[in-house]
Amino acid sequence: MLTSLSINNYALIDKLSIDFSNGFSTITGETGAGKSILLGALGLVLGKRADLTSLKNKEEKCIIEGHFSIEKYALKDFFELNDLDYEDLTIIRREILPSGKSRAFVNDSPVNLQTLVELSEYLLDIHSQHQTRELTEEQFQFQIIDAVASNQNLLVDYRHKLKNYKSLLNTIEQQKELYAEGLKEQDYLAFLYTELEQAKLIDGEQEEMEIQLEKLNNVELIKEQLEKSLLLSDNEQFGILQQIKEFKIAIQKISQFSSEYALLYERIESISIELKDIVNEVNRFSDSVDNDPERLALITQKLQLIYTLQKKHQVNTVGELLQIQQELNGKVSSLETLEKSILELENQIQKEQTILIDLAKNIHLNRKNSLPSLTKMLISILSQLGMPNVQFNIELTFSDTFFSNGKDTIQFLISTNKGSDFGLLKKVASGGEMSRIMLAVKAVLAQYSSLPTLIFDEIDTGVSGEIANKMGDIMKEMSKNMQIFAITHLPQIAAKGNFHYKVFKSDLGDKTKSEIILLNNDERIIEIAQILSGNSLSDSAINHAKALLN
Repeated sequence: MLTSLSINNYALIDKLSIDFSNGFSTITGETGAGKSILLGALGLVLGKRADLTSLKNKEEKCIIEGHFSIEKYALKDFFELNDLDYEDLTIIRREILPSGKSRAFVNDSPVNLQTLVELSEYLLDIHSQHQTRELTEEQFQFQIIDAVASNQNLLVDYRHKLKNYKSLLNTIEQQKELYAEGLKEQDYLAFLYTELEQAKLIDGEQEEMEIQLEKLNNVELIKEQLEKSLLLSDNEQFGILQQIKEFKIAIQKISQFSSEYALLYERIESISIELKDIVNEVNRFSDSVDNDPERLALITQKLQLIYTLQKKHQVNTVGELLQIQQELNGKVSSLETLEKSILELENQIQKEQTILIDLAKNIHLNRKNSLPSLTKMLISILSQLGMPNVQFNIELTFSDTFFSNGKDTIQFLISTNKGSDFGLLKKVASGGEMSRIMLAVKAVLAQYSSLPTLIFDEIDTGVSGEIANKMGDIMKEMSKNMQIFAITHLPQIAAKGNFHYKVFKSDLGDKTKSEIILLNNDERIIEIAQILSGNSLSDSAINHAKALLN
């Protein structure tokens, strides 16, 4: 529950600190006194967006701090899941800097607004006047029924399964699109792959064949020059080998006379050996060079195929063609893999769909079984609030569509008078009736909720007299299970509170500020009397106020 609230530099508030107690507390004050400012500050603590207009003094930061006693509400798992330090008395602090930036802290640990919003859902619910319209919205109507039907765990499981199911649907849709695109290209890709595969390409073969082609195209010239080389080198009388032989013999004869001549001889011997080896190599080349038209045709044909493929695929090497061949093979094979994956996904989706339908049926059955007790409780409460003839007809239809909370559609029909037809809530109920119905709904939900605190912001709009008195009784009854605040303009409700707070404005020099105080018994009498008769207090108003308080 909310145990205290402190506000610094927010709207019309310089500095304010107030403690709260369990039970039923009422808050009164003139219109414009600052009740909405209090709710706005509390909203910031609970994670609402802030801006610079929140600051009273634009040069200083705004600090709002709420203390919450949470030891009875099983929130340790939430704190552990969000890596927060748990304290039985948890402190939430919100700071708005003059720069416009804001920061949030839970027990002095920084948190983002999303975490703060999620935590606030376990701590406090502020019911403002415009929220009464939620009664006409399907989502809120299902929340009422699901609370009575104890569907919370089933809904958590259903939403988790629905998320997975939608993810699978999204995945299979993407894969089907890829498969459809692949099918359009499959024949052409397969043709390109087969064309490359049949070429039997080998990395590096292009360069080797181009060399062979040069030889075969110039075979006569090569043969002629090789034979000429052999003639020059190996002629018995004038060949290079014979000349070197005689040269070597001449130097050999003088090699014994000095080391220089000996070294010269060794060099000539080395040249002689090398030249003999070269001549032998030329001889082998000459023997191997033949005019081979068939080989020439084969090489020319293969090279032409390679050049054609390179031009088609806009590459320059056989290695690049082989890479493209591998990629094409992967694309062709991936279609088969994709087809198998789609079949597997379809089976998985069918299984998930079956599970979802079973969960939705259980949710539907629980809802249907809870309707008699829900309508009985609502009718009982509303009969106390001046609607003795009210009747509800809540129609649930199990549909073919997966919604975020099951497969049900709902018609929340009501009849407020004897003999009148059932109609949609928003068309049948008046503003005052809507306020009473919402209070009845909140009273029912309080029995099934572990929420610590509920704030009613003028839920009594459109009612008065004995009905207001009964509304006060219902809120006081609710306060046995949770902390209840009621912001009200009605004396009957203000008098029901265990504690009564007053919000008012005061002028200090040229500045106006809002304040809130806890009233003692005498101050309560005066406040309620003023609500009854205005600022001019009469004896009858004071006596009436005392009677209400007693």
